[in-house]
Amino acid sequence: MKSLGPAFNRMWGSSLLTNLADGVLMAAAPLLAVTLTKNPVLISTLSALVMLPWLLFAIPIGAVVDRVDRRFLLAGANAMRFVIAALVALAISTHTITIYLLFLATFLIGICEVTADTTSQSLIPQILDKSQYEVGNSRLQISETVIQGFIGAPLSGILYATAIYLPFAANGLGFLVAAGLAASIPVKFLQDLRSDEKSQDKPDFLAEMKFGISYLYNDKPLLRLVVTTASIGLCYSMATSTIVLFILNQLHLAPSFFGIALAVQGLGAILGGLFAPKLSAKFGRSKVMALCIFLSSLMILLEGFSPNIYIFIALATIGSFTISNWNILLMATYQSVIPKHLFGRIHGTRRTIVWGLMPFGSLLGGLIANGGLRLPLLVGGAIATLISLLSLNFLLRAGDISATESMVHE
Repeated sequence: MKSLGPAFNRMWGSSLLTNLADGVLMAAAPLLAVTLTKNPVLISTLSALVMLPWLLFAIPIGAVVDRVDRRFLLAGANAMRFVIAALVALAISTHTITIYLLFLATFLIGICEVTADTTSQSLIPQILDKSQYEVGNSRLQISETVIQGFIGAPLSGILYATAIYLPFAANGLGFLVAAGLAASIPVKFLQDLRSDEKSQDKPDFLAEMKFGISYLYNDKPLLRLVVTTASIGLCYSMATSTIVLFILNQLHLAPSFFGIALAVQGLGAILGGLFAPKLSAKFGRSKVMALCIFLSSLMILLEGFSPNIYIFIALATIGSFTISNWNILLMATYQSVIPKHLFGRIHGTRRTIVWGLMPFGSLLGGLIANGGLRLPLLVGGAIATLISLLSLNFLLRAGDISATESMVHE
């Protein structure tokens, strides 16, 4: 495997550890939640609170990303996640944890995730050439899937069975080490961006946020891609908000196997990460993106009809393959289009739209689940499939949007 340079390797190492921590948390948090409440609306609220910070803070955080040393911002976000996870572990071990304390911790971790994700994606255009974007994103996607799904999630089940607080303690430790790696990214890879901005008078903070919104609004092809993605993402969050209840109660999977079920689905995402650059090179980025988002949406719809856990996992694995392709190629498209020194602001603005809508989808899914745990998958999957079909003509050229099509400049 060809090295992409020391800066990428340090960021990748930090990403590996945060993915391990996220994988542990991904399985442990819903399992903890269902011991604290059986209410599907409260369970869906947990999913909503993870995404709500994208609606509230993505734009200002994006502006911060473009103004400060991105290494230390990434390190600080991971350090804060360490503190929060450690406090959750303490609350569990002292039997003071409640669903509402878990809500608060989830929301605060979500703010840190907004910061870390925006910063990481903003670093990639600084440390890689444009020709390396797909390969770089592919490696990050594969490592995320392998570490989260095949190590973090099963490890979480083992730790959870030993002591409920252990997954959260391990989660915090992973974030702490990741913070150190992020802070050690070689500074020379960031100097070009900062030196360019030193020669100019910086606008005030609010002006920079407004510019990010204006840029996205005036770049019509980019705006349509964001709106299409946001609409489908809303449906996905609706469909999956109560998925833990569906798997445990409707498909009768034992909680101890929940992490393993997530790991099996990860096989599809790994293959998607491996094949995304190759499929893009052979068939074209746009065609692969259009087909994969349609198939991913269709799989969610079909999951709602699953008669047992085995069919569900098979469908989810195919869905993981297709959404992995979509995510890698979509991010490479954004990184190719958005100027490096503006990436934090534009990324924050688009994520406000795309991920900011997801909490509403999660809450809606929780309400729909009161009529049956299959309904969120059926309704969300059906609408997402319809949107992807109606957007087919646009998506067939979306991956070919070039920076020359941008209609505004700073």
